[in-house]
Amino acid sequence: MTEEQLFKTEERATRTEIAAALRDAADQIETGEVQLVSDTADQAVTLPETPRFEVELERLTDSETGDRRYELEYEVRWTK
Repeated sequence: MTEEQLFKTEERATRTEIAAALRDAADQIETGEVQLVSDTADQAVTLPETPRFEVELERLTDSETGDRRYELEYEVRWTK
């Protein structure tokens, strides 16, 4: 299987800003039409009625420094 990245953005944001972005995403997902926009890219996608939804929380530990990083991911996926 090959992977083609169609859109990606990553930035620091406050919890309030993240919550607002997730609420906007939830509204778009509910309609089935999602518009992804950043300073450098714009991508639209139509979601099927019943895609797969995954929530994942990971703790990663740097083997050299022992620093811990957490990742909370919400993923919606489907096949065409």
